[in-house]
Amino acid sequence: MTQTQGSLVRQITDHAHRADPYPIYAELRKTPVVHDEEGPYIVSTYWEIHGLLHDPRLSSDARNLGPQAAPEPAEEDEPGLPPSFLGLDPPEHDRLRRLATAPFGPPHTPRRLHEMRGELTRIVGELIDGFAGRDRIDLVDHFSYPFPVTVICRLLGVPREDEPRFHAWADALAASPDPGPEADAAERRRIVRRARTELATYLSELIEERRRAPGDDMLSALVGGEGPEGRMSRVELLSTAALLLVAGHETTVNLITNGMLTLLRNPDVLARLREDPHLVVPLVEELLRFDPPVQMLPRRTPLSEIDIAGVTIPRGASVWLLLASGNRDPQRFPDPDRFDPQRRDNQHLGFGGGVHSCFGAPLARLEAQIALTELARRLDGPRLLEDPPTYRRNAVLRGPRHLPLAFEGLRPSGSAIGSRNRSPNGSRNRSPNGPR
Repeated sequence: MTQTQGSLVRQITDHAHRADPYPIYAELRKTPVVHDEEGPYIVSTYWEIHGLLHDPRLSSDARNLGPQAAPEPAEEDEPGLPPSFLGLDPPEHDRLRRLATAPFGPPHTPRRLHEMRGELTRIVGELIDGFAGRDRIDLVDHFSYPFPVTVICRLLGVPREDEPRFHAWADALAASPDPGPEADAAERRRIVRRARTELATYLSELIEERRRAPGDDMLSALVGGEGPEGRMSRVELLSTAALLLVAGHETTVNLITNGMLTLLRNPDVLARLREDPHLVVPLVEELLRFDPPVQMLPRRTPLSEIDIAGVTIPRGASVWLLLASGNRDPQRFPDPDRFDPQRRDNQHLGFGGGVHSCFGAPLARLEAQIALTELARRLDGPRLLEDPPTYRRNAVLRGPRHLPLAFEGLRPSGSAIGSRNRSPNGSRNRSPNGPR
């Protein structure tokens, strides 16, 4: 079906709908595959999205787009940071992904995330301690943003004294897709270009330091890592480190913020989480279904014709996969617009799927689990000061730009999570709240 009454792209990306895009998605699901008048084929139903995520004929490499679907120049084409393997297809994608995931967790380093739990809990505790003396905060600025940026710096092995520089670069790059209506586009591009160049220069120097004197951090492991096809090149190391910083934290910022917003809109669930921290594992999975930080995967393209739901998508066409719409498909999830943290068979699309499924998912899950558990435990009487909040302009990575909260006080620190993760001799034990 071809859409002729107004552009679907404009509707989906219109900031006026950002606070609640789900009614638009529900309309789209009446026709699983729609050809928009401005170019892309938009896929909105669960099983069709699931099939395409696992279809080797669907490419993630923008170079395979036909001229009629050629994207605008991407920021990766500007000086500074090279493109990451997210925009590549197998076998090159698979080679780089294997090398990137080896130091990140199982099966090569199965205890890395488990051993980070205490550090993550300490960072969360310190951020919440910083709320002392206040009765209101902006959750994004004071918590959701600094937490994952600090974590990724620690994971990569960025020296503590350099973390503020990383915060500034990440802030500039994260804000680049979110210009205000009166923003100076030329000035914004200048700021982003400078941040990318400075970050690339810093990472290059840090990579060389790790090459000369390796540590026990992830960047050292990437520098020294070797697979059947050899090691990463310097450019590949640079792009992977930048990917971990930028993409690796932005989704978690939105996951935590969307999660707290959902909990405050469902106070009964917030109360249950405060009383039963074990609820957090299925709760985070339901958040990833109900209001995922990654709403869509745009600019995929078939390497050959693909027939799906009665529509033939030609080679080189632009395809958008609306993950968040598939997550609300009533053909897959009963009562999909209800937030139910005890939902069964919750095989959501929140982290994509197939060869491009998010390899940072275990860390994002763990960060969200610890963050939401501690916020629920320690904030007394939290309430929203603005609903709906102001959303970022980015339609792909959707989340509030600010989330103003008021609260009556703070409960004491001394995390229950941290205490039950330590045995009498001080070693950490596996928590029932760990990532699945």
